[in-house]
Amino acid sequence: MPKREEIKKVLVIGSGPIVIGQAAEFDYAGAQACRVLKAAGVNVVLCNCNPATIMTDKALADEIYLEPLTVDTLKRIILKEKPDSLLASLGGQTGLTLGCQLAKSGFLDEHGVKLIGVNLESIDRAEDRELFKETMQKINQPCVPSDIAYTVEECVKIAEDIGYPVIVRPAYTLGGAGGGVAYDEKELRLISNNGLMLSPITQVLIEKYIGGWKEIEFEVLRDGAGNVLTVCSMENFDPVGIHTGDSIVIAPAVTLSDKEYQMLRTAALNIITELKIEGGCNCQFALNPDSFEYAVIEVNPRVSRSSALASKATGYPIAKVTTQIALGYTLDEIKNDVTGKTYACFEPTVDYVVIKLPKWPFDKFLYAQRTLGTRMKATGEVMAIGTSFEMAIMKAVRGAEISTDTLNLPKIAALTDEEIHSRLSELTDERLFVVYQAIKRGISLDEIFEITKIDRWFLNKLKNLAAYESEISESVISREQYLRGKKLGYSDRALSKISGNKLPAHRNAVFKMVDTCGAEFAAQTPYFYSTYDEKEHDEAKPFVANGKKKRIVVIGSGPIRIGQGIEFDYSSVHCVWALKKMGYEVVIINNNPETVSTDFDTADRLYFEALTPEDVQNVLDIEKPYGVVITFGGQTAIKLCSYLDKKGVRILGTPADSVDLAEDRERFDALLEQFGIARPKGLTVMNKQDAVAAAEKLGYPVLLRPSYVIGGQNMTIAFTQNDIERYMDVILAQKIENPVLCDKYLMGTELEVDAISDGVDVLIPGIMQHIERAGVHSGDSIAVYPPYNLSDAMLKKVVDVSTKLAISLKTKGLINIQYLIYRNELYVIEVNPRASRTIPYISKVTGVPMVDLATEILMGAKLKKLGYGTGLYPNSPYVAVKVPVFSFEKLNDVNSQLGPEMKSTGEVLGIGKTIEEALFKGLVSAGFNMKHPTKQKSAGIYFTINDQDKPEIINIVKKFADLGLNLYATKGTAETIRSLGLECTEVARLSSNEEIFKLMDEGKVDYVVYTGKTDIESISNYISLHHHAILLGITVLTSLDTTNALADVIAGRYNEFNTELVDINALRKRKLKLGFAKMHSAGNDYIVFDNFKGEITCPESLAINFSDRHYAIGADGVVMIEKSEIADAKVRIFNPDGSECGLAANPIRCVAKYLFDNRLAGETLKIESCCGVNALKVNSFNEKASSVSMDLGKPVYNEIQTVFAGGKEYKCVSVNVGNPHLVLFTDKVEEIDMDALGLEIIDGGKYPADTYLECVRVVNGVTVKMRVWSKINGETFSCGTAAVAAAVAAIVNGRCRYGEIITVKLKGGDLFVKYEQNGEVEIDGAVKQSFEGSIEI
Repeated sequence: MPKREEIKKVLVIGSGPIVIGQAAEFDYAGAQACRVLKAAGVNVVLCNCNPATIMTDKALADEIYLEPLTVDTLKRIILKEKPDSLLASLGGQTGLTLGCQLAKSGFLDEHGVKLIGVNLESIDRAEDRELFKETMQKINQPCVPSDIAYTVEECVKIAEDIGYPVIVRPAYTLGGAGGGVAYDEKELRLISNNGLMLSPITQVLIEKYIGGWKEIEFEVLRDGAGNVLTVCSMENFDPVGIHTGDSIVIAPAVTLSDKEYQMLRTAALNIITELKIEGGCNCQFALNPDSFEYAVIEVNPRVSRSSALASKATGYPIAKVTTQIALGYTLDEIKNDVTGKTYACFEPTVDYVVIKLPKWPFDKFLYAQRTLGTRMKATGEVMAIGTSFEMAIMKAVRGAEISTDTLNLPKIAALTDEEIHSRLSELTDERLFVVYQAIKRGISLDEIFEITKIDRWFLNKLKNLAAYESEISESVISREQYLRGKKLGYSDRALSKISGNKLPAHRNAVFKMVDTCGAEFAAQTPYFYSTYDEKEHDEAKPFVANGKKKRIVVIGSGPIRIGQGIEFDYSSVHCVWALKKMGYEVVIINNNPETVSTDFDTADRLYFEALTPEDVQNVLDIEKPYGVVITFGGQTAIKLCSYLDKKGVRILGTPADSVDLAEDRERFDALLEQFGIARPKGLTVMNKQDAVAAAEKLGYPVLLRPSYVIGGQNMTIAFTQNDIERYMDVILAQKIENPVLCDKYLMGTELEVDAISDGVDVLIPGIMQHIERAGVHSGDSIAVYPPYNLSDAMLKKVVDVSTKLAISLKTKGLINIQYLIYRNELYVIEVNPRASRTIPYISKVTGVPMVDLATEILMGAKLKKLGYGTGLYPNSPYVAVKVPVFSFEKLNDVNSQLGPEMKSTGEVLGIGKTIEEALFKGLVSAGFNMKHPTKQKSAGIYFTINDQDKPEIINIVKKFADLGLNLYATKGTAETIRSLGLECTEVARLSSNEEIFKLMDEGKVDYVVYTGKTDIESISNYISLHHHAILLGITVLTSLDTTNALADVIAGRYNEFNTELVDINALRKRKLKLGFAKMHSAGNDYIVFDNFKGEITCPESLAINFSDRHYAIGADGVVMIEKSEIADAKVRIFNPDGSECGLAANPIRCVAKYLFDNRLAGETLKIESCCGVNALKVNSFNEKASSVSMDLGKPVYNEIQTVFAGGKEYKCVSVNVGNPHLVLFTDKVEEIDMDALGLEIIDGGKYPADTYLECVRVVNGVTVKMRVWSKINGETFSCGTAAVAAAVAAIVNGRCRYGEIITVKLKGGDLFVKYEQNGEVEIDGAVKQSFEGSIEI
């Protein structure tokens, strides 16, 4: 139980999709938090839109909402779930910002929700740059000279005062977004403008740039009683100036003197104490390398990226302890789970060296600037542990999967001495390799230090490696040299390559343990790293020897990168959990510190090692497992298949030969031919000439890609011979070993199938259809489940072909197949006999635990006995849409146009009853700023389309025009649009002037659609356009298919208040059948649902889906009849746009008829609504209600006024009958343009936006004629409260009399109102049921 007994139900905010600056570390932290809360008996409600995470797994929370991470959605979840507490500090900057916004708005206090884990004052004093500076001054902590600015001019003034260069640090942003170093006023104006735009409070800190100082981090903890401790110190290899997420980081700090260490440690503890932070906190310092002068750079008052590294480096579970502190526990009450004996108040002891090496995405963006600065660009990282810096850095480099296993990066080693010297001053991702080459070329360490400011300690360590390589280069290695090389971290392969000779021996690694306490206490959940100490010091052996169960090794997926993300960690973790549940002892090998797979208690044992053949073999030699699992770790693990097979290792699941068959062009083509399965024609090529010849034979365009790739790496569509030659030059320069595949490119519909097979039977949990046609990488496509326009015949064929392929490939476990439908013919694009990116997504929306089933099959289970059947699994009643998420905010100089090379860093999920609802949610979660044009606020869309696409935009442009968007386009595109008879504003090309920037700045353009030219100048202009759009939150699309889908979503009129909140732990197994009654009074019609059982959780979306008169049932709104504690029933009424309306007499009287006719109430009854309880009386005929009268209480009105509109003067009365009305008197009711008059009056701002406008002509003392209009519904046939308002106004105006029955004649019929002298008013009139029916949702 929580120590704070008032905590019973907690809403946890996740971090959302994987983006640069916020990656898998928050899945790891969030998963730990959820497990702690569940273990404490707390009801956990989770909101996170990322389907690829372990955190959003069914077992980790009681209610899980894969919904947009926005304030409005979180408010709805709080209203629905009624948590007592909110935990926001484990969801990264996203979670923290949302938690703050909810708290500061007063919403949490209003609904009795406490913010736990962190307090608002602490957040503000750490995140708000001005308050942070004041706080540091209060406790005498030095800050870099700086000041706060809210405008560009203020930034310039501050920079002039403190002197250039300066760093711009925006407040409340992620991964340094919007920041940078400015060396002059021109740069400052550009950077500060971006930073102010991206800061949610439009605030930046202008700080003196202290490049060259050391950057030191301390990860510290504090509990509610004020106890503090240091978890870990960390030091950046790079000096201040490079974002810590892009820097090589060493733990513990290794170049500090004891005095420096104690000075900064004390400062960190003083800071967390002053800020009163409860939980984890990261403090960053700058330290002058030539003195004891230091400055506080920033403080993260939450679990951060560095927290994950510190946790994995020390074994101290920061996120877990932070959550326990949030529950009220103190550090001396929290057990250390690694030792099981010590408590969390013990500071961890580190007797090894840990290095984090970032993983950058520049292999995907060959022409991107590789320059690093204060804006983070890395997508992931690897961690290596060694007994020395040398060993750890060598492990990190070969584990980073950058095609080198030493510091001799081939492209850098090929540079001349002069080029190496000039590149020392460049801050790039290749700097480590440049520095190493500089040392090898004889440039003095002092000179390197003066240029780079990399500490001499690090340079000397690199010099040790260079000296060793020089010693063994091109010579026979002695045993002593070999052992020394192993202790320095070299692999056998590297030693053999450097020496050019066979090695004298082979030495197996031995393993040391990470136990948080320097071996002072025995560890219960240890993890290991390899060393080359004496064999008798192997600390893994006792654990292996004590193992009594059959042992399985699972290979992880390595660093997160574009093309291989957190989805594969999800699969690896589920495999481990399934194996443990089946009674096996499970070992995992991985080197990614951000993930759940490398958590201390995921597997029985964890080896933090590079995923190379030799490093994996070292683990296998000590563990001697029954078998190895490689099919869940993505391409990283699959690459080990051939090696393990040759070594005789038992590979569990699909055999190695089948993996090769799927990748080998000739063998796979032969298999397809055997079954008569079509495939785009293709050829295998190894050089430029072959590629050109192949393209000419197949016919342009062609798709070129290397075999054995992930994420479409180095894949392109070539339209000309020049495209082929340019591509082959780039690809051959990388010295590829496998052939390049050249396929005929077919522009069709792409499908994706994930299946499970035991070699005999096949289960297909789901088929996905991509919105974008083939040619856009599947990882960058919007994927829809179930398929939205696939014929039954084609569906049957897909199932048949998938089954044949899975069985023919002897699949045992998972298989992913991608198809193309072109001219109604099915083609196979590729087959991957392993887990795919879509496994978490399909598992969560279908309820089929795919990895668990596949794991059981690996161990011999039969599919038919696992309880999920075979063949195509029944479709879910929901539509689920996976939407890719990109990180172009950080990579703002790259070409973001979609193509066959994957560019997205993450994904989100939208789940709804319809494809439009699901897609709306997905787009909002992905960061799309959805602008629906209204009569009050227009919206605009800008097109620049290449010639080959112009015929396709005709229908798309018409859709946007029909929706009311203003059209803008470049000259050629504008001419095409005007040829359709549509108005379009012509905009000059960006190469001519910056007119489009002006339109965007003025808020006239909300969407940009670009499929322009692909020459260098056009791409450069597009990059500038996209960057400007990002800063303004404008959506940019480069696919016409996505653009068409966007138009459909806008037409769907969805917003964050009228979509269904879907708890994936309570998904419907089949569509819900709902009965309804179509009812009306005087033509004011409603769809009435009996919701006494509470089955309908989102009536707003029903209103959207079924109120449309052309495509659905059609009505003025939807009515819910629910249980009431104080009346016969409760009524909720919804407008066609999903908004809930106030008091509405006609639908309430219809409900009275429904209750009477169905024997749920008598002739006199009471009905509760949002405005209280009203009494009603039924008049019946043949035991059915024919009319119903309703007491509306006492209306409130103003005296007669005058309003001017449409060039005329009207006498009017404002009346409130539970909702506001404005009654205008006129002699010519029929001639009035109600839309024009209503908008002019209501938009004038004098009256509330939800005011109903009535135009009334008094016929005589007991009769009025009326028309009624509202902003939401426009003119309707009738309105009960409007009829009451009209009668009251006529009486107030002296035109009718109190106590008389006033007949109000409306477009749809008559209603009768009686207004008594005592102020009571009653309405009566016929109520009718048009028909009954049922719908499925």
